[in-house]
Amino acid sequence: MAELKTKKTENSVSAFIKKVADAQKQKDAFAIVELMERATKAKGKMWGSAIIGFGDRVLKYNSGRELDWFVMGFSPRKQNFALYISGAVEKQKELLKKLGKHKTGKGCLYINKLQEIDVAVLKEIIKRGLVK
Repeated sequence: MAELKTKKTENSVSAFIKKVADAQKQKDAFAIVELMERATKAKGKMWGSAIIGFGDRVLKYNSGRELDWFVMGFSPRKQNFALYISGAVEKQKELLKKLGKHKTGKGCLYINKLQEIDVAVLKEIIKRGLVK
């Protein structure tokens, strides 16, 4: 079985965010770090070269495969923020209607910038994403 390439590293979250070219995206990234650290009560850690993850958990697949992963996280991509919040897409449709400008993928929530969404709604989505 292939080994997962995205693993927790000791790289600096702050240094990674400071390399983001857009100043507003940097500011938003630091704000998202604060929201997720408060919710998870865990410091952000780099996972691979571009994902900031919070907390630790073991994912167990039906096949029996187990995987070390983060509780929630995000990546400040050039075009948007990809937020990895468990259940945010499939279980929080009513909150997503209130969020503001966003897109969803299979397991990701995509936002362009915090000023385009209701941050209070995002906080609630993050909070509910902690419930298993």
